[in-house]
Amino acid sequence: MTGKSAWIRDVRRGQRPAAHLIFFPHAGGSASYYRPFAAHLGDRFDVSAIQYPGRQDRWNDPFVTSVEGLADEVVARLSPGDTTPLVLFGHSMGACVAFETARRLAELGRPAPRRLVVSGRRAPSMPREEYLHLGTDEQLLAEVARLAGTDDQLLGDPEVMRMILPAVRNDYRAVELYRPPADCVLDIPLLCLNGDADPRVTREEATAWKAHTVADFHEETFTGGHFYLADHPAAVCRAVARFTFGE
Repeated sequence: MTGKSAWIRDVRRGQRPAAHLIFFPHAGGSASYYRPFAAHLGDRFDVSAIQYPGRQDRWNDPFVTSVEGLADEVVARLSPGDTTPLVLFGHSMGACVAFETARRLAELGRPAPRRLVVSGRRAPSMPREEYLHLGTDEQLLAEVARLAGTDDQLLGDPEVMRMILPAVRNDYRAVELYRPPADCVLDIPLLCLNGDADPRVTREEATAWKAHTVADFHEETFTGGHFYLADHPAAVCRAVARFTFGE
């Protein structure tokens, strides 16, 4: 599957939307994880989610091995003729892909997204040397379990995990080797969301996103860990709506 429908999965499309919200999943994640959030978003939003290759119905599609490459693929499938303002929402690895997507749209002279929402990810100017993608299957599984973003039943099924792990490893490699210029800046209002007990992102690392926009910057913190948004879907969507429409 290589067309737009392979990459950009429509969750809900309306007649006259005020904005088009696109979710960019986390490492190992899929578009379906974000479908339930549409129920908490008003009719002013069209809602879509990105489906990376190598998972679910894209099982046989070759991996894209870098954050930049993923952003290139997404941009190639965003129609220049669609005038609905974009809102990009990226969680964890998805925050990096959404950020790079916004950068590319600006570089191409395309209409910039109306808003960028980054969640559960440190700023590009705060890199760490991490090499989990070089670890054993057991080490990767332990990290997935620690972050509590995968159903325990799946984690306990060796056959399912054997199928999932290649995509997880590829995504970790992409995001761990991601090294954008530390001074890259957008002219797009940016909202940074985080869980107050996220083991992967410190408050300093989250707040550093402020340096990557010359437009407005807002930050909201929720109770919870790396996947805090699963515990607060309605509140997260309200925060996005307030940020998008200035309410």
